[in-house]
Order: sequence, then structure tokens, then C-alpha cells
Amino acid sequence: MRPIFTMHAGEYLFGSYLEKKFRGFNLWIPSRDTGIDLLVTDSKNRKAVSLQVKFSKDFLPTETEETFQKGWKSLGWWALKRDKIKQSLADFWVFVMFNFGQNTTEFVIIPPKILLKKITQLHGSNKIIQSYLSVTTKNKCWETRGISKKERILIANHSYHNKRRDFTEYLNNLDLIKKKLK
Repeated sequence: MRPIFTMHAGEYLFGSYLEKKFRGFNLWIPSRDTGIDLLVTDSKNRKAVSLQVKFSKDFLPTETEETFQKGWKSLGWWALKRDKIKQSLADFWVFVMFNFGQNTTEFVIIPPKILLKKITQLHGSNKIIQSYLSVTTKNKCWETRGISKKERILIANHSYHNKRRDFTEYLNNLDLIKKKLK
């Protein structure tokens, strides 16, 4: 059966968020899949920003240690196809993480070229890349696939430092989109 409505949860969550934050901008949903999930335009529809949106349910650590429960806000998991990122026409990829326990949503907004560069540095040049983006209660964002338990504890305690794994500058950064629309 072919669905009539193809908007997924991540597109809805991010689209709703944009409409609240971007008064005076217009939000568009394509009628077919072109690799662009959402289009944002200025009020006169002269400038546009295209978005590829990826959603993940919450994969917060299940360790019973109190450190993990207090230090982490959300964790998302994606299987990313290298060719899709490389050939993407979107201005930004948006990774949406919804925390069901706290009813909060986090967004990583990143240009596809930077995304490809960062994940290649971390995970090599596989055709499919497994990626975990994790957000702490202090609003830091890390790519955490393949890190040790010791590193997870450092992240939870807000004392982890690793520039290659740091995605914080892309966390909830709507200024990246606004800048392209002005």
C-alpha cells in the first residue's frame, strides 16, 4: 500500500519548530521525494533553504549508573549512505532526536559537505556509516559511535573533549538557516 501522506515524524517536529521560531518565513513540503524534505523561504519567497531531515527515536544509554541518567539528554542513531550525503542537493541535513521521557526535541543542523567530512574522519569511507549523535544536559553534542565506556562517563560528567567528535556548533543552531535567508 502506498501512503497518501509521506511526512515523517522528524519532518513534522522540525517543521513545527521552524514555524514557531521563524515568524515571517514560509515553510514548504515537496509533493514528491527529491532528496529535499522541507523548503524554507523568506517572506517574499525570493531566498530559499533546502533541508534533508532524518529522525531517530531516543537511544539513551541504559546503564543503571546514575552518571548516565543525569548527564545525557538524548541519543539518536542513523545508518547514513555515503553516496546520499555526497550527492545531496540540500543546504542542510537536520538530525531530529525526540526524547520521549522528557518530551524534548534536539536538532543537529549541518551542511552535508561538513557532515561527510566529519563522519569520514571518524568512521572511514564505508558505503553505509552508522552514526550516533548524543546530546548532554549541558547542551553539548557528540558523535559517540565506537567510544569507550570511560569516554561515555566523561561525556555524562561534562568533561569530555574531542574536537573531531564535537557537533555542538550544529546543535539547535537555527542561525545557519537564518543567515542563508537574509
